[in-house]
Amino acid sequence: MEPLVSLTSLPPGTAAVIAEIRIPPAHRARLLEMGLLVGTPVELVRFAPLGDPVEIRVRGYNLSLRRHEAEQVMVR
Repeated sequence: MEPLVSLTSLPPGTAAVIAEIRIPPAHRARLLEMGLLVGTPVELVRFAPLGDPVEIRVRGYNLSLRRHEAEQVMVR
């Protein structure tokens, strides 16, 4: 089984599958509403010039996440 890595550790253009979301429940609902669920394919599109936010592609649309949120999304 592949080890889990943070979404932010992927190089831009890399696709992965969400394996775990470690964000506290109070903030997790917003990500779930945007379609970030365990088992969902996701692609890291790019980092903003200063590294925050992070742009990802999920379910055919692009989202921007704060870097600290994206660091808590574990993928394989």
